[in-house]
Amino acid sequence: MRYLAWTASVAALLTGVPASIAQTTPSNEGFALEEIVVTATRRAERLQDVPLSITAFTQADLTQKGIVSVEGITRETPGVVMDHRSSNNLSITTRGISVNGYDAGLQSTTTIYLDDLPLTTIGNSVTLDPTLFDVERVEFLRGPQGTLFGSGSLSGALRILTKNPDLTRTDTALSVDGGYTPASEGIRQRYNGMVNVPLVEDKLGLRMVGFYRHEDGYVDNVGTGVKNANTLESWGGRATLLWKPTDRLSLRLMGLYEDSQPQDASLVTPSLGKRKRYTTMPDLYTSETQLYNLTLDYDFDWAHLTSSSSYGHQKGHFDVDLSGTFNLAIPYNLFNTGTWKNFVQETRLVSNTGGRLDWTVGAYYLHRDQFLDARQASTPEFLAARGITGLRADGTFMSNVTDASSYELAGFGELTYRITDKLSAIGGLRYGKYKTKVDVLSGFNSAYFTYALGGFSGPLAVVPTTPVTRENPSAEKGSWKASLSYEPSRDLTLYATVSTGYRTPVYNVRAGSVSTLNPNDLVIPSGASSDDLTNYEAGVKGYWLGGKLTANLAAYYIDWKNLQVQANRVSDSVQFATNIGGAVSKGLEAEVTLRPIPRLTLGLNAALNDAKVTKLSPQEAQISGAVKGVRLASPHVQGSFFGSYGYTLFADTPAFTSFQIQHVGSFPVGFPNTPGSAGVPRPTYARTDAYTLFNLQTGATFGDVTMTLYGENLTNRRAVTYVHPEAFVYSRHTITRPLTVGVRLGYSLW
Repeated sequence: MRYLAWTASVAALLTGVPASIAQTTPSNEGFALEEIVVTATRRAERLQDVPLSITAFTQADLTQKGIVSVEGITRETPGVVMDHRSSNNLSITTRGISVNGYDAGLQSTTTIYLDDLPLTTIGNSVTLDPTLFDVERVEFLRGPQGTLFGSGSLSGALRILTKNPDLTRTDTALSVDGGYTPASEGIRQRYNGMVNVPLVEDKLGLRMVGFYRHEDGYVDNVGTGVKNANTLESWGGRATLLWKPTDRLSLRLMGLYEDSQPQDASLVTPSLGKRKRYTTMPDLYTSETQLYNLTLDYDFDWAHLTSSSSYGHQKGHFDVDLSGTFNLAIPYNLFNTGTWKNFVQETRLVSNTGGRLDWTVGAYYLHRDQFLDARQASTPEFLAARGITGLRADGTFMSNVTDASSYELAGFGELTYRITDKLSAIGGLRYGKYKTKVDVLSGFNSAYFTYALGGFSGPLAVVPTTPVTRENPSAEKGSWKASLSYEPSRDLTLYATVSTGYRTPVYNVRAGSVSTLNPNDLVIPSGASSDDLTNYEAGVKGYWLGGKLTANLAAYYIDWKNLQVQANRVSDSVQFATNIGGAVSKGLEAEVTLRPIPRLTLGLNAALNDAKVTKLSPQEAQISGAVKGVRLASPHVQGSFFGSYGYTLFADTPAFTSFQIQHVGSFPVGFPNTPGSAGVPRPTYARTDAYTLFNLQTGATFGDVTMTLYGENLTNRRAVTYVHPEAFVYSRHTITRPLTVGVRLGYSLW
């Protein structure tokens, strides 16, 4: 309670009057809630009219709530949770479509897009968590979005849409955020800036954004001796040039650079004490990312043509202490250095609205290259103490250099037919072809584990890896959707939708391998074929009481067949992908926003979900560790209650106070049994905690400057939000960030 009292005192200091008497009677303005326009269907439409489950955030929403990254978005979206192992190492679960929140080696079930470029592809890889400043809008589309967004959107898509330059006026915005975490004595620093300049009025404009973040961590690494080890430092910028030579034609060129350097992972070992982890080296998930996009838009009289060409280049380190595999008995470190290159070309033609038919047709091409230099190493000290020789001076006992490339080529289309002025039928189809090639360029292996675990000494034989090229068979797959939408009035939409999704096949790199530690353990299977998902959904969207009340409600039933799952061989923890029979996820989602009096807004986002395995053969249970009837990695109950009140202080100074209460229920992580050992409980099986977070903001605007005092996790709740399902790492639990308080200053010229 002393923190709440301190917060109130600082609020009074900042505003000049006690918070309890600062509110005055607001004017009669501000009854109606803002109507949001989204582009989830590749055309601009009111959120109210789109027959999809969508949660949308404007930049004003993000700024007021202090949301600066994807994690904040997921906590404000019903039916969504994020599994956060470290900055740049995360995955999103939507509507329960995940078996362990980790999905190593599998295609993501929910893809994050920055404009038209997918940022997430394969689970447990380095993934940029972009800074959310000066964005036009964030849209979270729930349910399979395969028709318009491809195979990575099995259960949803998160779209981050950046702002275009304003061609008519100069604009400047600055944001400074300073925070303090008492439990760790950590300091948070966030600096953001934007400049918009019309170079040629109405024709050519430039918008530039820059940012820097330095946020002290809150986890101490007792192995490396570093306090606040999971500190994050990131910086970068974005520049967008917009040219409109005519009213019909526009060209948009965007370039982005972001260097994100977390100093260690955020996973902890609760038995070591509060906010403690143990590794002998920092676990690193660094990302240096460049993104470029050229978009051409041309407006015909009858349709709108868009050509979007995107290129992404990312370099990163994926370094992890894996000594937990053998309960810290021997040193076992992984050092991965990767380069990822993505090229995406999408061309689409969207009809102008106004008649009985609306249509969208397009073509999509994705080419991805991944170059990975992976090595596993002991330590020189351990090797010398055990008398093990023959390895490199840095202790590397295994090396592998691979170059993988893949492509996706697809055509897609959607058609809306207005049967009457109130009833519409929508159909969509996408058909794609996929192929992957892997070149093993060089490498070597050794019997380090046998020597280290068996107590042997002497020279280790280093066996070179034979270079090989493996070209996996191409795969073809289609997805479709069909929907009916009924609008009895402009303020009410009812819809029913059936939509499908899938993921591309996965081929295990070590297929056919036998464990050197236990030859009787299971043999790694060849891989996993595509899984298939069908979503049955009905919803209602209402805009009532003259705009004072909005409500979006949805019920869904998802049939997920031939699940792709990731498991680990027990003896050596080798990862592999396989398939199991099927699962069902069913649930309810609600988003309700009310403005009962001017300037007071109250809202509720809530989701109920029941996702579990429903079909499983004995062979599938034995190889995966799954059990029929077991829950998937999703909470039964999740949601948030929020509110904001605007008022005036002295001298007609506008001010506001807002809050968010976020709740996530407990859920299991992974399957309960040991892969390869039918009926044997898995030692790493665990559940997250159920937890509730309380955030508060209060601020005022003085001329062009807005000052906001905020508190995050005001009850200082320490809860486990994720548990890593593998024995690789000794520290496997993620916890909520402790109570953090701070001040944000924002400046805008306009």
